Amino acid sequence: MESPKPIRRTPPKNLGLLELIRAKREWDWKPSVAELKQGFRGWHQRGFLPHFDAPGVTQFVTFQLYDSFPVTRRVEFEAILKEPDDSVKRRKLEAWLDRGHGECWLRRPNVAELVQKLLLEADGHDYRMQAWVVMPNHVHLVVDVWDVPLVKLINGWKGKSSRLANLLLNRSGKFWQEDYYDTLIRDEAHLKRAVRYTEQNPVKAFLAKAARDWLWSSARHRDEYERLSWGRNT
Repeated sequence: MESPKPIRRTPPKNLGLLELIRAKREWDWKPSVAELKQGFRGWHQRGFLPHFDAPGVTQFVTFQLYDSFPVTRRVEFEAILKEPDDSVKRRKLEAWLDRGHGECWLRRPNVAELVQKLLLEADGHDYRMQAWVVMPNHVHLVVDVWDVPLVKLINGWKGKSSRLANLLLNRSGKFWQEDYYDTLIRDEAHLKRAVRYTEQNPVKAFLAKAARDWLWSSARHRDEYERLSWGRNT
């Protein structure tokens, strides 16, 4: 019998990414000792993508299903991953996701409803959700990070939802891709663009005629003044 492969405990080495993180740390926000103890790491990496984690910021986040980048289409999406411009790379990757590759388990109403419920479970307690959408093979979020690091929030959402979704689907194995994409929201105009992009994604992907028609999105929960429930109380 072959001996089992060792479990990776550290991120794979990506020298270009490591250099990028070092450069960003030189001039950007750095966590205090107390914030480090909370789990905030500022600029960091997990071997694949750059991430920023700090308290009191708003982030635009995307994470996708495990099979949304199928091995049979590797040549196509690897060309996108080599794109040097991060903003262009993200646009191309999001266009790829909108094509609906993979099993698209989130297309099933019971699974999509489960994921949406878990995303909102601690809304207003650990974080504030500004916008969200559950697409057939990925999720977009615009979230205010408070005292719980973004990476812990994402690990919690993905961990619990993968276990429960696999039970619903009567399957086992990986459900979500290991890494995620995050973009720091810079100002009010950037926030509006991120919210609009998130809520309009089903329309852009030709899954709904209007954003409010999509059942698993914050657009459906807005009132005539475009406020979510927490905004009506402030």
